[in-house]
Amino acid sequence: MSTIDSLPPLRDVINTHDLRARKSLGQNFLLDLNLTAKIARQAGDLTQCDVLEIGPGPGGLTRGLLAEGARRVLAIEKDRRCLPALAEIAQHYGDRLQVIEGDALEIDPLAHLTPPIRVAANLPYNIGTELLVRWLTPPEWPPFWQSLTLMFQREVAERIVAQPGSKAYGRLAILAQWRTDARIVVNLPPEAFTPPPKISSAVVHLTALEQPKFEADAATLSRVVAAAFNQRRKMLRAALKGTAPDIEDRLLAAGIKPTERAEQISLEGFCALAREIAKS
Repeated sequence: MSTIDSLPPLRDVINTHDLRARKSLGQNFLLDLNLTAKIARQAGDLTQCDVLEIGPGPGGLTRGLLAEGARRVLAIEKDRRCLPALAEIAQHYGDRLQVIEGDALEIDPLAHLTPPIRVAANLPYNIGTELLVRWLTPPEWPPFWQSLTLMFQREVAERIVAQPGSKAYGRLAILAQWRTDARIVVNLPPEAFTPPPKISSAVVHLTALEQPKFEADAATLSRVVAAAFNQRRKMLRAALKGTAPDIEDRLLAAGIKPTERAEQISLEGFCALAREIAKS
């Protein structure tokens, strides 16, 4: 018996279905159902929400989300070996779980979800950052989701919440903190997973803001930040010379010294610079 529902413990599920984690799919399975339920709780009250889960694997977090009362869960899984285990969960929880086999980078989840929507996932390491950037840079804001509760490598989590002046501060911090409130809510050691990865992990909770913290054109801000941090050791006047012919004047108009480097500039500073560059 598991501790959150009457389904078998995850270790038994993995043995029954021969679900050895595959490195090629970025898989590391979290087997402690009390821990997956704790992560599910970080997503808040789910009783009135549909939840999107990417890479459910054998279904540990899936069961946590359903046990915590999620109105409905859409789980997208690329590894067809996991489908029988997920089907057992769907049979237990009825129509509250829908499983789609496929690549999360290619599937439109909105065809299967009803707002309000939250995202909760132990993201496969090999697509986690790409998915996050997509969710943070939609064509329109607010996005389709209310919040993201996502597990990453600890290093990636620290990049999301990093502040100016730190080595971790960069493009992810700017994109995340411009439009969301982001914080690390759970830390996980390697031994929590099967097989244990070589690094620690962390869960980040991002709450979508109705409006960005500072005015800026999204495309311009993304372009400026990408250029600035692509050459983060250079002074900004050199790193950004391709973004505007009079970049020194634009930097000064935004209140930024041309000799400063990207990691020294606040979110507000980058937004001011994006507004200046958008004027051209």
